[in-house]
Amino acid sequence: MNRNTLLTLVLVIAVGAAAAWVLLSPGSDGPEKALHADHDHVHDADAGYAGHPDDEAPVGPHGGRWLADGDFAVEITIFEAGLPPEFRVYAFADGAAVAPEAVGLEIELTRLGDRVDRFTFTPAGDYLRGSGVVGEPHSFDVAVNAQYRGRQYRWTYLSHEGRTQIPQAMAREIGIETESAGPAVIRETRALTGRVQTDPDRLSHVRPRFAGVIQSLQRNLGDSVRAGDALATVQSNESLQTYTVKAPIGGLIVLRDAQVGEATGEQPLFIIVDLSAVWVELDVFGRDLARVRPGQSVTVETLDGYAVEGLIDFISPLASHASQSVRARVPLPNPDGSLRPGQFVRGHVVVAEHEVPLAVRQSAVQRFRDFSVVFARFGDTYEVRMLELGRRNRDWVEVLDGLAPGSHYVTKNSYLIKADIEKAGASHEH
Repeated sequence: MNRNTLLTLVLVIAVGAAAAWVLLSPGSDGPEKALHADHDHVHDADAGYAGHPDDEAPVGPHGGRWLADGDFAVEITIFEAGLPPEFRVYAFADGAAVAPEAVGLEIELTRLGDRVDRFTFTPAGDYLRGSGVVGEPHSFDVAVNAQYRGRQYRWTYLSHEGRTQIPQAMAREIGIETESAGPAVIRETRALTGRVQTDPDRLSHVRPRFAGVIQSLQRNLGDSVRAGDALATVQSNESLQTYTVKAPIGGLIVLRDAQVGEATGEQPLFIIVDLSAVWVELDVFGRDLARVRPGQSVTVETLDGYAVEGLIDFISPLASHASQSVRARVPLPNPDGSLRPGQFVRGHVVVAEHEVPLAVRQSAVQRFRDFSVVFARFGDTYEVRMLELGRRNRDWVEVLDGLAPGSHYVTKNSYLIKADIEKAGASHEH
């Protein structure tokens, strides 16, 4: 069993145990037990969702939550077919529909973080229509206040979805991490491919000064040398004098084409490469040419995950005949030799930067129903937050709506929160 499976199992067992403790505690009637106050016509209804009632909550003729006190009742629905979600409430007395003009109604929704949404209602056809949009998530404590024929009616109930509780000690154990949402710089990038090349100023083809016969060799293929080190001795054909062939630069011998006793020719005896710095040449195609320019920063990544930052210092005026791409050059330090000439790489070029007032990490975003979401933390409680997203890059995504600045949201192992919520079925269908 791998670590993630084990952690998920621990989470499931612990949350189940906590729920059982609450349900079986002495004196507890469970979270869905209705609390009734006969005086002042105050009623606390069963837990559930008004627009999509649970199996135990009374359901009205329009499929909404039925709240009754004596002969008077209201049916709470959340209408969202082709429209932003809104409250639609139907009133009844003695089993018959009541004209909406005869009823006064207010609804308060208390959300996590001490946010309270208040709705007033006006007649619309055969129902009372709420004054605003019922924002996602539809997770709140509901208080309904109604007036009919001079009498006051009040009901309260829980409508929770996309919510779970995990003790902080357990959250730390299973690796759940959070951070505060705030401003960020979104760097817009273009992904280009290319290859590592040798810097021509760090490449030397070592040839003898005078034609002759090789008398001795002091260095072999793969040796590191410094400028001025002896590589070979050659006896000149003309003077019969012996002279030393020296390394003109420091670096690594990547070719040795010489044997003792052989006559020298036009071919180099040695090729020396200094790999302490290299070039990366990226292919820029037509769709990106207008946005890629010298001076832009680039993150170069190899196929094995090594990454280094650099700047474009030159864009060729010539196009490749075969691919019709243009080469963008990125000089890079290479002190440990991680970049090898000929190696394929990917370059992420920053073509624009945007300062945004609110962003979250890409790694935190999950899919929940039809939404992109993060999970906000309030003490031991975690609840889904449906997001409207804007600009993004590999690390950050702009939040246009759905999350308050300063909210603490899950940045690591958020899939465990999602799995626990989905296991409990704590969502309604849209």
